[in-house]
Amino acid sequence: MKSCVFLAALLLTVWTAVQVETVTHLFRRLIACQNNGTQSENDYELDDDELFHVDFEKKEAVQRLPEFDKYWKIPPGVAAQAEANRQICINSVDDFARCHEYPPEEQVSPRVTLYPEKDLELGKPNTLICFITDFHPAAIKVTWTKNTLPVTEGVSLTQYYSNKDFTLQMFSYLSFTPELGDVYSCQVQHSALPETLTTFWGE
Repeated sequence: MKSCVFLAALLLTVWTAVQVETVTHLFRRLIACQNNGTQSENDYELDDDELFHVDFEKKEAVQRLPEFDKYWKIPPGVAAQAEANRQICINSVDDFARCHEYPPEEQVSPRVTLYPEKDLELGKPNTLICFITDFHPAAIKVTWTKNTLPVTEGVSLTQYYSNKDFTLQMFSYLSFTPELGDVYSCQVQHSALPETLTTFWGE
């Protein structure tokens, strides 16, 4: 019996093109999983922007922007259907891995861009955005530093979003107040990188 720590991602998508006043919009549903049950994902996208996703821990659907809730509602039963799809995905990945004798997972290294959310004013609160894209597999670690010291307060991380080629992207945010001479960095660790990828920003 082979021992294996194979992690595979099975991405299932549904595309629907909608014609509205001669403008075509692309609606896409993404189902992603790994065969150990971690990092499962189910999200719904319109024109490359997420509408909502399913939080499997809370067992509920979450609007990408809460204020959208005033204009349209998430269909009932979405979270339950997502859990059923997740189990199908996990079983399918197991079958695929066994059938193909546990092939190595494709590795694609991330690209990182670091920029502020708003125009800078010294002493005025702002947000640094670390945009990480074009990576696979999903497992990734993102950390921040200020003047070489680790920063954890004011840090948040989005879920994974899909690119058209099925690589992934995500955002990490750092709330900060820019001061002259401060240097911040976003550090990314991923299995496709030979070492930590560090991107700097400074005023």
